[in-house]
Amino acid sequence: MKNKTILIALIALSAAGCASDQAYRDGRRLIAEGRTEEGIKSLEQAVREAPDDARYRTALAHSRESHLNRLLAEGDAALKAGRPQEAEARYRDVLRMHPQNPRAAASLSAIEIRRQNAVLFAESEAAMAKGEHETAQTKLRAILARQPDHAEAARLLKLAEDKTGRVRGVEFPQLSAALRRTVTLEFRDAPLKSVMDAISRQGGFNIVFDKDVRLDQRATIFARDTALVDALDMLLATSQLSRKVLNANTLLVYPNQPAKRKDYEDVVVKSFFLANANAKQAVNMIKTMAKVRDVYFDEALNMIMVRDTPEAVRLAEKLVRVADRSEPEVMLEVEIMEVKRSRLMELGPQWPTQLSVLTPEAATTTSTTGGVLVTTTTPASRLTLESLRSLSRADIGVFPNPTLNLRAEDGDVNLLANPRIRVKNREKAKIHIGDKVPVITSNVTSTGVTSESVSFLDVGLKLDVEPQVHLEGDVAIKVGMEVSNIVREIRSATGTLTYQLGSRNASTVLRLRDGETQMLAGLISDEDRNGVSKFPGLGDLPLLGRLFSSHRDEKNKTEIVLLITPHIIRNIERPDLGEAEFFAGTESNTSTQPLRLGPATGVSSPGQAPLRPDAPHQAPAGSANERDAEAGPETMPDNKPAPARQPVVEP
Repeated sequence: MKNKTILIALIALSAAGCASDQAYRDGRRLIAEGRTEEGIKSLEQAVREAPDDARYRTALAHSRESHLNRLLAEGDAALKAGRPQEAEARYRDVLRMHPQNPRAAASLSAIEIRRQNAVLFAESEAAMAKGEHETAQTKLRAILARQPDHAEAARLLKLAEDKTGRVRGVEFPQLSAALRRTVTLEFRDAPLKSVMDAISRQGGFNIVFDKDVRLDQRATIFARDTALVDALDMLLATSQLSRKVLNANTLLVYPNQPAKRKDYEDVVVKSFFLANANAKQAVNMIKTMAKVRDVYFDEALNMIMVRDTPEAVRLAEKLVRVADRSEPEVMLEVEIMEVKRSRLMELGPQWPTQLSVLTPEAATTTSTTGGVLVTTTTPASRLTLESLRSLSRADIGVFPNPTLNLRAEDGDVNLLANPRIRVKNREKAKIHIGDKVPVITSNVTSTGVTSESVSFLDVGLKLDVEPQVHLEGDVAIKVGMEVSNIVREIRSATGTLTYQLGSRNASTVLRLRDGETQMLAGLISDEDRNGVSKFPGLGDLPLLGRLFSSHRDEKNKTEIVLLITPHIIRNIERPDLGEAEFFAGTESNTSTQPLRLGPATGVSSPGQAPLRPDAPHQAPAGSANERDAEAGPETMPDNKPAPARQPVVEP
C-alpha cells in the first residue's frame, strides 16, 4: 500500500508538471501572437500549478511588466494628443491588472482634475464676458492651484487682474470713467493752483497736494476736445509732477523726484519660475532692459524674484515671457557602414627551411621506496661531436614538411551601426563604436619603487556632432569623424607595451533640411601586399623557379561610409509681434503705456465754454450758472478773440 501511495503521488506530480508546462508554452505562444492578456492568464495558471518554478515566475513578471508599460505609454500618448477618454480606458486597464499602480492612479486623478478645470475655465470665460472680473479671478486661481501649467488660465487671469487693477489680492484703485469726458482747456501763464482748481471742479474729483508742490508756479496749456485725464497727465508731465490714484475720484499730486517716487510709488514683488531660460542670464537681461530696483535669483530652483513698481514688474514679465523659450532639439539618425573587401591568393610549394638532428629524449622512471611513490627524470643528452659521428638517416629530420599551397580567398564584409541620438541645440554629442585598449605605463621613483598606471585608448570609430537649429527649419551640423585601428604592438626595453595606431579622420560643417540625408564617404584604406617564399638559387630560375617558390598576394580595401539625417524634434518658438515688441516707458520712467492723448468718450454737448483763467469757479457742464455765464463775448488772456466754444460731453 505504501508503494502504491508513492506511485500515485508521483503520477499526480508528473501530471501537474505537464499541465503547468503546457500552460507556460501556451502563454508564451499567445504573447508572441499579440494576445497578451490571454497569454498572461496562461502564465498565471502555470505559476499557480508550479509556484516554485522560477522560470514560470520570471516569464510572468516580465510579460506583465512589459504589458503594463505599454498600456501606460499608450495612455500618456492619448492624453498628450487630447484624447482623455482613450487615455482613461488605458489607465483603467492597468489598474485592473495592477490595482496598486501609482502611475495609473495619478494619471486618472490628473484627468479628473483636467475635466473639472475645463468646466471652471468655461465658467471663467462666461464671467469675463459679463464683466464679473472678481468671480473670474476666483475660478482661475482655483484652476492654477491644481494645474499650474494651464497656460490659458494664466493668460485669462492676467487679463482679469489688469481689468480690476488687482495683483494677487492687492487693490489698485482706478480713476472714474467720468474723467474720460471731453473738455477744452485754455490757460496761458496761469498759476498752477488756479489751473488745478478749475480742472478739479470741472471733473468733479478731489486733488491732494504734497507739501513740496509749488502751487505758485506758472502753467500754460491749450487743449481742445481732449479727455480730462489726458489733459491732466500732460499738465503734470510738463510741470515735473506726478500723480497717484487714491480712489475713484481722488488724486495725490507730488513732485516727480526720485525721493518722492520712493515715498509714493507702490511696489510689488513677483517671482518667476523659469522653465527653459537660465536664471542668471535672465537676471542680467532684466537689470539691463527693465532697470528694476531689486532682483534676486535662485540658481537651484531656476527662479527670479523682482521688486519694483507694477509698471516695471509688468515690463520684466514681458521680457521673461520672450526669453523663457524652450531650446530646440534635434534627433540625429546616423548610419555607419564599413565596407571591407579582401583578396588572398597563395600558390606554390613550401619547401623545408631547416634541418634538425634528433637527440635522445628525456626518460622518466617511477619507483616505490618505503611505500612512497618516487618519480625520477633523466635529462636528455646534449648534442656532442661523439654523437655526430654515430648519426644515421633516422636521426636527421627536416622542418617543416614539404607542402603545396593552393589557396584563394575572397571576402566582403559590411559592418553596420545605426545609432540614434537626441541632442539639444548647440550641445555636443559623441558616438564611439570600438574598443578601449589598455596601455600600461611604469613609473620608477627615486627610491627604486616601481608603480604601474593604466590608461585607455579609444580605438574604432569616433563621431562628434554639434547641431544648430535655425528658424527656417535647417540644421547646421559640425561633424568630426575618426576611424582608428591598431597597426602593431611595440614593446619598449623596460617591457612597457604601446601601440602604433592607424587613423583616418574628417571634419566638416553641414547644413541640411529637416529629414534630408547626407552621405560622407571616401575614407578609404587600400593595402596591397605581395610575398614570395622560395628555395635559394632554384627559386630564381626563369621558369622552373615557380616549382621552388610559393607566392602570396593579399589585397585589403576598407571604406567608411557615413549617412546622417537630422529630424527636428522641437524648434525655436518665435514670439508673435505683440510679445516681441512692446512699449517700455521713457529713459527715466518705466511705464507700460505712453504719455498720449487718447480718444475721448462721447460727443460734446452744446453750450460748454472752455476753461479759462478768468473763470476759476466754473460749475460742472450743463448747469444753469454755466449757461448764464456764457452770454456775451469772451476774450483770451492776450486780448485776442476767443475761439468757438467746445461743449463737454457727459459720459
